[in-house]
Amino acid sequence: MKGDRVEIVVDAGDTTRTYEVVASRAGRRVETAVRRGVVEVSEVTRSGSVVRTARFMATRVLALVEQPVPREDTSEQAARPLREDPET
Repeated sequence: MKGDRVEIVVDAGDTTRTYEVVASRAGRRVETAVRRGVVEVSEVTRSGSVVRTARFMATRVLALVEQPVPREDTSEQAARPLREDPET
């Protein structure tokens, strides 16, 4: 969903580097996968087409932080306060 982001902290020898992959438009999402020693973070459209991909060696990745956008619950039950007696 738009605004979702993943931060990747990578060991770059004498220092660390931080990269971000962000779902930049409505309907896009960020997916992560670890395959064969490679961490892959991709921005994907609704139809499943990959827009951009960042790949890192798994042995160099220090942290992978997924930060989803808070979702708002628009259902009626979430908006009404709880009461003991539904008659009142």
